[in-house]
Amino acid sequence: MESLPTVLLKPGEADRVLAGHPWIYEGAVMRLTKPPADGDVVQVKDHRQRFLGTGFFNSKSKIRVRVISGERQSIDASFFRQRIEAAMAVRRRHMPEATSYRVVNSESDHLSGLIVDKYEDVLVLQTSSLGMDRRKGQIVDTLKHLFHPRAILERNDMGSRKFEGMEECGGTLFGEELETVEVRLNGLRFTLNLKSGHKTGLYLDQQANYQAVARFAKGGRVLDCFSFLGGFGIHAARAGATQALGVDQSEDATAAARSNAKANGLGDRCVFEAANVFDWFKVRAAQRGDAAAKPEWDLIVLDPPSFTRNRASVGDALRGYKEIHLRALKMLKPGGVLATFCCSHHVNAELFMDVILAAAYDARKQLRRVAVYTQSPDHPVLPAIAETEYLKGFAFELV
Repeated sequence: MESLPTVLLKPGEADRVLAGHPWIYEGAVMRLTKPPADGDVVQVKDHRQRFLGTGFFNSKSKIRVRVISGERQSIDASFFRQRIEAAMAVRRRHMPEATSYRVVNSESDHLSGLIVDKYEDVLVLQTSSLGMDRRKGQIVDTLKHLFHPRAILERNDMGSRKFEGMEECGGTLFGEELETVEVRLNGLRFTLNLKSGHKTGLYLDQQANYQAVARFAKGGRVLDCFSFLGGFGIHAARAGATQALGVDQSEDATAAARSNAKANGLGDRCVFEAANVFDWFKVRAAQRGDAAAKPEWDLIVLDPPSFTRNRASVGDALRGYKEIHLRALKMLKPGGVLATFCCSHHVNAELFMDVILAAAYDARKQLRRVAVYTQSPDHPVLPAIAETEYLKGFAFELV
């Protein structure tokens, strides 16, 4: 293996890398032995010249190096095949029945900057680091060999690419030109748009939770807030809900949700409205008289998009979370269940719980916690890398 440029870390900065975190920020770098090109592989050593690993260098990013391996090894097709096969083994072990799932989850699978989602026989990838983006050809060849897919698309339309000095892009990298695909989640059929859907088309991280929350739905009326393609509502209807109402501000999403409900033979019990969820709660309360409104829902699901992308906006996000919980609790029947989720990394489970309890206090409601949720197993959590744990959720029974 040819001699690599070396990134030497300042004293005290090696511990994080040794613990397993792959990000090395610019402030941790003491010096370079020779200037590497952006996207090149470098070796990382501590201030005493002890080897720590190899990774991708990028002078344009605040994450100066993304460590890819704790060994001296070539980052080539063989490397990607080995890593992706290891990631697949995790999915087969923990989600043996799933046919659509996340194949590679970036840092969770020791492939920082790479996401690959499998939608039946179609793959969608995202490269959020320059090092991974430059090796897109090797990655695509590896995926073709391992999966024999009908198509491989890229959805590199994330704003975060600009922090790596990359432009947004998208398109078909291999196979058929596709816009939509039908997938199966827990035995239910969902059609998604590969080019305009959220993330790479669908919230695969909720796959296990769709089914887990549905167990509270039998015989009751269900309100699915921020419903997107109808995941929680349609699962609830299959589980025996008498009615599932989904609310999402996107007209396209609610139209797709109606179509998905109909495709599963559940259109008679699923209704979807296009509206801002906060506004919908306000209008509903005004129509019924907020103080005297009779609670009408047996199960309410809150699954909003992230209210904050950075630490500076956490305060505003918490106010938003509190308001939505306060309004939901006023519409929940005694003995009913509130299933609620937060996907912001900057709001941890303890802080999220505090907001929920503050809303319950203001609503003069008492809650009994009956379930704790996290992301599906195809989005593995590595405790040494806090960023890999972002989705948290709870189910509360109204006492």
